Amino acid sequence: MKLHNLVLCAVLLLVPPLFGRDKTDVIVMKNGDHLTCEIKGLDSGVLYVKLDYILGTSSVQWSKVHHLESSQLFIVKTESGSVYTGTLSTSDVPGDRPMQIEVATGTETKVAIARSQVVKIDQTSQNFWQRFNGDINLGAIYSKGNNATQFNLDSLVQYPRERWNAQADFSSTLASSTGASASTRNQLNLQGQRLLRWDNWFYQGIGIFMQSSEQDINFQGTLGAGIGRYLKNTNNAQIYLLGGLAWQDTAYQATTMPIAGQSLTAALVAGQMRFFRFNKTSLDLGAVVLPALNQPGRVHVNMNASYYIKVFSNLTWNISFYGNWDTRPPANFSGADYGTSTGLGWTFGTR
Repeated sequence: MKLHNLVLCAVLLLVPPLFGRDKTDVIVMKNGDHLTCEIKGLDSGVLYVKLDYILGTSSVQWSKVHHLESSQLFIVKTESGSVYTGTLSTSDVPGDRPMQIEVATGTETKVAIARSQVVKIDQTSQNFWQRFNGDINLGAIYSKGNNATQFNLDSLVQYPRERWNAQADFSSTLASSTGASASTRNQLNLQGQRLLRWDNWFYQGIGIFMQSSEQDINFQGTLGAGIGRYLKNTNNAQIYLLGGLAWQDTAYQATTMPIAGQSLTAALVAGQMRFFRFNKTSLDLGAVVLPALNQPGRVHVNMNASYYIKVFSNLTWNISFYGNWDTRPPANFSGADYGTSTGLGWTFGTR
């Protein structure tokens, strides 16, 4: 990838939402505390809110909420895979029965959902910019002994809608030391997903664009599509698998010998797992496996994993692992590139 293209990608992924909502939503906790705020969303069992008198975003344990009201628009996703768009309120339930969230989907239509079934709430709006959420992570390491430095950047932007969503994430790593050539790796992942009529089933398209000096790859582009299903989708974990077909083309650094057969038609097997604890930690693992159909025995694997620990408010500390493997690379070329990085991150929206 050209440097100016990578910079453009990073800038686009670093732009946060430009507009905020009015802080007129109401939350009542089980202990009687009453909050007037802006509900940012629900993710991983955490309800994110903003208050006029507190800087940053505050985290509220979802299971401790007794009542909420909002006239703003939200997308509500349930454990069964159903999705609704509308305003929020809490229906009256007698005695100690579980709290139910009412989503007003129209002027006369309300859908009641048990709190335990609600796994995600995202802001939505007629305003385009208010629909985004994501995170930014930066890190740097320096060692005086061999004048070694490492810089890493990761950024994610999501655009959720009722029946579909899109996201883009960009990662970049630069490592250099005395007596060795600088090593660079840049990767841009694009993803679009649309829910099917059957609960927790979806179809998805992916695009992976990568540069790796370790593998002498100037540019590698992967496009694929398939059908997947959420195997687990709760306030503690999210797991899905995807199967389909993909095409990949790789351009290696110039050599004196021609390199043939670097366009692959492949089966696509992808998966993602997310595990989280309230307001403390989360673990994300994702992998794409491409067994080549036109070159039997050749397999490409692309993997990313991140572990996040919340420091305070929107600030997190993370450690990440990335890897890219080719079981049958061209002669004299490396078949593997992997590494780890660590740094601080900042989230916006409901991330």
